[in-house]
Order: sequence, then C-alpha cells, then structure tokens
Amino acid sequence: MRPHKVKPPMKFAHWVPNVSGGLVVSKVPQRTDWSLDYNVALAKIAEEAGFEFALTQTRFMGSYGAEYQHDSMMFSAALLANTERLNVITAILPGLFHPGVVAKQGATADQIFNGRWSIHVVSGWFREEYDALGVEWPDHDERYARSREFIEILRGAWTEDDFAFDGKYWKISGYSIKPKPLILPDRPTPIIFQGGNSTAAQKMAAAVSDYYFMNGNSPAGHKEQIDNIRKMSAAHGRKVRFGANAFVIARESEDEAWDELKKIVNSADHEAVQQFRGDIKEAGQSTNDKVGMWVGSSEKDLVQYNDGFKTGLIGTPRQIAERIHNLKKIGVDLVLCGFLHFHEETRFFGERVIPLVRELEESDPVHELRAA
Repeated sequence: MRPHKVKPPMKFAHWVPNVSGGLVVSKVPQRTDWSLDYNVALAKIAEEAGFEFALTQTRFMGSYGAEYQHDSMMFSAALLANTERLNVITAILPGLFHPGVVAKQGATADQIFNGRWSIHVVSGWFREEYDALGVEWPDHDERYARSREFIEILRGAWTEDDFAFDGKYWKISGYSIKPKPLILPDRPTPIIFQGGNSTAAQKMAAAVSDYYFMNGNSPAGHKEQIDNIRKMSAAHGRKVRFGANAFVIARESEDEAWDELKKIVNSADHEAVQQFRGDIKEAGQSTNDKVGMWVGSSEKDLVQYNDGFKTGLIGTPRQIAERIHNLKKIGVDLVLCGFLHFHEETRFFGERVIPLVRELEESDPVHELRAA
C-alpha cells in the first residue's frame, strides 16, 4: 500500500440514549434522559457542535440496566423530523425484521428526510429477546450469514426493479420499491453500518457493509481489525470505512477526567453488570476462535457496555484531540461518542475538542492508502 490523497476530516457520531440508564451501567448521578424531548434537544446540540451522525439503539427487552427502551425506527424518524443536517442511523436486528419491509421503510425515510437516513445492522447477542418472541436464534456465525443476506436484500431492493433473491433465510421475487432512496453524489444508497467484531463479522463487513463499527479497544486492537478487513475487502474490490466506539470524558484537567471515570466505575450497578456479562456469552465468547465483542472485557470495561473506556478518550481537550488524530492515522474514519451528561458534554466536545482535531488535520494531514 502507498499514500494517496488526503483523508477526509474525521467524522463524529453520538449515541442516542433512547434507552433508560444512559451509556453506563452505573448508579452515578447523570443528567442524561431517554425521553424524546431530551433527545431532540441533544440532536440539535450535536448538529450545531459539528456531529454528522447519531446512532439510535435497538433493544426489545432490558439488559445492562436499560429497563425502558424506545423503538429505534420510530425514534429515528422523530429525530430526523426535528433536525436539518444530522444523519440518523437506525439500528436493526435481522430476524426480528424482514429486510424487504425495512428496505421500504428506509427508502421512505431517505426520501422525506433528504438523504439523512442510514442503517446499522446488528446481528444480535441478546438471545432472550429472540426466545421471548419465538424467533429462530442461529449460532454465532450463522447470525452473520443471516445479516449478510439482509444487507444483500437491502441493496438489491434499493437499486433494482422486480428484485429477486433466493437465500437461506429469505426468498423474494418481483419486488419493486417506488420511490427508491435518493441517489446522492457521495452515496448510491443509504449508508449501511454494521456491528460485531468477530472473524465472521469482519468477513461480512469486507463483503457487503459500508462502515464497520468497532467496540472500544486499544489502538493496536483497532488496527488489527482494520488491517484484516482492508485485506479481505480488497479481494472483493470494495472499500470499507471504520468507526470506533469511545466513552468521552473531556475535562479542563486530566485529573478531573480520571476522577470522573473513578466515580462512574465505583458507582457501578454490579448486579446489572453481572447480568450483562451473562447475556453476552452468546457474542465473541461463543466463537471457535474466541475473537469478537467483549472477549476479555473486565467488569470495569463492561460498566460502559460497548467497552468505550478502552479507547482512552479521557483527559483534557488537547489530549483527546491528539488521540482522535492518532485513531485517524491507523484508519479510523468516524468516532462514535458516548457521554455521561450528554447535553453539556456534547456541546463542550464541539466547542473544545473538534476544533483541535481540525487543527491537527490541517498541520499533520493523513493520507489514504491505495494498492501499489
């Protein structure tokens, strides 16, 4: 691989707290709320702060202390109706949704909200939801095979008339969506994100997804996944973008930031953390090679339920900006941010961290890589 053109600016997304309990499994006091009014205000703050994306969560039953949950698709539409520029990513669980129906819903959302709708395909780790609804729960790698079919159907239905598909999980014939999603200069269909960090997830991303979301990790852990998927996607003649999850604690001093983390962890809801640890046994731990989400995660890591502390965006605005720039250097294109107090900290991040990231991008540009 050799340097090519300068990479686009780092993009930023924020988690949408559309489930109760915020983004930490902790009893620490927080001013985050799961209501629509709170989240509409948050989306407007994020839009003004320089965030490009917002990701809604999909849960049908409680886990990690999130006793109450709003539906991802409905909540996404409400946020889109109250914003002007923010792209809202709807998380969807294959198996609980039919891809042809989601393709129609997504085409409508994309049309009426001017190309600002995206989808996040989550292959699933919480078996209890599927069992409660009487939906088949395949083994780990088969769930990714099902998700791959799901995405293939989305793309086909969005780009073809009389679409047909003969798969293991779905069979479709003569399906035509009208109107289809908008065709924009930088994207032929709505952007397709995916979750999961296992070998099966990486193979799926290389073959069909636009963005691959990674749980919180060390730079080396993120880079290993990025390098693997780049090699595999090149074999498919494709290019995949990468997002990294991070729980951000930006404070005026480094000591303040680490003290805040200690408060969150020391106030952990230990019962909920242990319940969550049991729920996620169906994720990376169930694979033959023991690669995937939450493999090796400590109790402290699980207090942020996507390992967001591991990414290390904890410190002063300058320290966090430098770490974000280093993420860009290893191939990360988007940082997915969680916060303790979403309104105040999203605004602070936009005012104090993003400008420093832009300064670093200007003074120390990062180049795309292309095959030699």
